[in-house]
Amino acid sequence: MRLGLFVLGLGAVLVAQAPNASQRITRPDPADPAHPFDTPAAVTSPASDKQFAAWREQAKAALFIPDRMPAPAAHEYGSFSPMAGVVAHRVTYASLYGMRVPAIVYRPDHAQGKLPAVIVVAGHGGSKSTWYEVYAGLLYASAGAVVVTYDTVGEGERNALRLTNAAAHDTVLPGKESPARLGGTMIADAMSAVSYALSLPEVDPQRVAVIGYSMGSFHSAIAAGLDPRIHELVVSGGGDLDGNGGSWDSSRKTMCQGGTYQALSFLPDKAAILYALHQRAGSTLVMNGLEDSLVATPHHFQSFFADLNARVRALAGPDVSAIDTVFYPGVGHRPSWVNRDAAEWLNARLHFPRWQNVPIDSLGETHIAAWAEAMGATINKGYEVETKEGGIEAVGHDFPAPSLAQLQAVPLAEWQADKDEYIWQALAKKILLAQGLPPDVPVPAAENGGHHGAAYPGAPDSSH
Repeated sequence: MRLGLFVLGLGAVLVAQAPNASQRITRPDPADPAHPFDTPAAVTSPASDKQFAAWREQAKAALFIPDRMPAPAAHEYGSFSPMAGVVAHRVTYASLYGMRVPAIVYRPDHAQGKLPAVIVVAGHGGSKSTWYEVYAGLLYASAGAVVVTYDTVGEGERNALRLTNAAAHDTVLPGKESPARLGGTMIADAMSAVSYALSLPEVDPQRVAVIGYSMGSFHSAIAAGLDPRIHELVVSGGGDLDGNGGSWDSSRKTMCQGGTYQALSFLPDKAAILYALHQRAGSTLVMNGLEDSLVATPHHFQSFFADLNARVRALAGPDVSAIDTVFYPGVGHRPSWVNRDAAEWLNARLHFPRWQNVPIDSLGETHIAAWAEAMGATINKGYEVETKEGGIEAVGHDFPAPSLAQLQAVPLAEWQADKDEYIWQALAKKILLAQGLPPDVPVPAAENGGHHGAAYPGAPDSSH
């Protein structure tokens, strides 16, 4: 049974003294004193426009994200039609440190007028070939949007051995700034995808959404705070930005999560500030399962987001839109933004051209575990179960699952000649050199015989 949205907006705000930036303030969850939030209490009065602008610039500087993103300088390598009504384009575009991002961009065929854009940000180990990236691309392009899916740092065509689910970005680099620089690049990759989408004349700059899952929820939420071009944000399996010393600061994924969030600890209330920056100009939907252990510790469900909304509204003013939330009983970690709740929420804001006056119920649903088995799509081991990704009832039916070969953006010979524009090792060297350190890059575990997943065509033999 589909659940409706449970919107946790608070009319009242908590009143306390504004915290000093150097303080770590802990206080109990107002609904459950046994679970601390590790976040400050709400401020007494809204921040000024000048203060919000300063916070945004300071946060970008802390993550080594430039004030002006690189021009996309996009290259296209042809296209294919994965299903009726949708064309998939093979593209690369520029990001930080002179690197380029391989992407598959799904578009509706024969589209007219301005179109919304949706940027999909993958979870840990995810890439443009991950099932949920493909499904989201087909779903929202068939609705009439331009959908950008891309390889995250160290995955797919950004991996020296062209491996998927390799997580090269977890490899710890020396250098005090390295986690902020590496994580900042992953956040900037989402912003670069926005730059690419907005370079297309058919994209409406007022209808740009970012959707992220798990690690991608973390990167997406921060990107939405730093980039006012992002108007709508949907995060699943996360979105629970907390305070200093909290779960994101303590993440064992130091390079892509923990060290990145720690770099923002100078902000008085970093979670509320980042969301307030976004909510002042846009809206957010958080979708989490109540059995999601990655979100549950510490307790980050209804009362957490009610408290977060109170702090956001205290900072940004009572008229700012609340963060919308939906919580699913019996559900664990999954990218729910392909289900009916997300489709309806996005359609109400992006006005998908092909879904106007079309009931979402009429589009049918696909049980992801059955679809993956029938189509040969891969779900990571342990996530194929009903409580996680396998149990999703996604909008749409009869979607295909393109092959890895189809989802390769750059022709193999060109990739081999120019791979230092793409791969994690080249980025890692530049991050080390930027700190005046020797460019001695460790070998990622997955590239040292420890990987058992798929590889793009042309991958070298990693068994040695």
